[in-house]
Amino acid sequence: MWLADGWKDYEVLDCSGGEKLERWGDYVLVRPDPQVIWNTPKTHKGWKRRNAHYHRSSQGGGEWEFFDLPKQWSIRYRKLTFQLKPFRFKHTGLFPEQAVNWDWCADKIRRAAGPVKVLNLFAYTGGATLSAAAAGAQVTHVDASKGMVAWAKENAAASGLGNAPIRWLVDDCVKFVEREIRRGNVYDAIIMDPPSYGRGPKGEVWKIEELIHDLIRLCRRLLSDEPLFFLVNSYTTGLQPAVLAYMLHMELKQYSGMVTADEIGLPVKATGLTLPCGAAGRFERIGY
Repeated sequence: MWLADGWKDYEVLDCSGGEKLERWGDYVLVRPDPQVIWNTPKTHKGWKRRNAHYHRSSQGGGEWEFFDLPKQWSIRYRKLTFQLKPFRFKHTGLFPEQAVNWDWCADKIRRAAGPVKVLNLFAYTGGATLSAAAAGAQVTHVDASKGMVAWAKENAAASGLGNAPIRWLVDDCVKFVEREIRRGNVYDAIIMDPPSYGRGPKGEVWKIEELIHDLIRLCRRLLSDEPLFFLVNSYTTGLQPAVLAYMLHMELKQYSGMVTADEIGLPVKATGLTLPCGAAGRFERIGY
């Protein structure tokens, strides 16, 4: 498992009964997690001293219960700063387990012999975008949500990257890729973190199981002659690491490189064990 263990401002304190107890900077949150199917004693004091608790509803969705939590606060990861706030369906605006992929991408970019152009699809609030930009890449950030792109820009400004070479776009990711192919644009690296289900800015429907392979195949046409890397993330149960690896092998076999795939996870302080948080598939160029 690829472990996001470089955090100082975030940690999973404990997990039990379908929920995880997390520290986000100075604040402790309780949020649901479908991976936590075990029931262990909730002995950590944070369970009773939480600042907010997201309660799932049996009818779907849920709601926040607040005790002592500001409307917005920030945390840091290495040299990056992220603005956080509780919003719909348990989210805070950041997936901390993705830090293991941010570090991997940033390392590839720093070690590259020349300039690197990165395309980040379904880019959310910009964790991967900012990490890549801080490492020296020119980044195109694409997300269908105007609010998420605005939030990513806030994170860029807070991280001292307000003037970094980042192109911010609100667009349907598939349609954007199709237009980029027609324009003849190419990228040295592609990152995609597609949702299981979503809608584009004009109501376009996205279902990952039906469309992910076609999108990987489409994105291949945007790659430069010697691409640096290609990263695909998944939080969907049916898309296990081996499935991601299989698709990358099939679609990128013309390039000289290596494909790996694994679960990503976060360490749990109370037990010393690891909480699985999804999967990732990686293609990387060999011999650069």
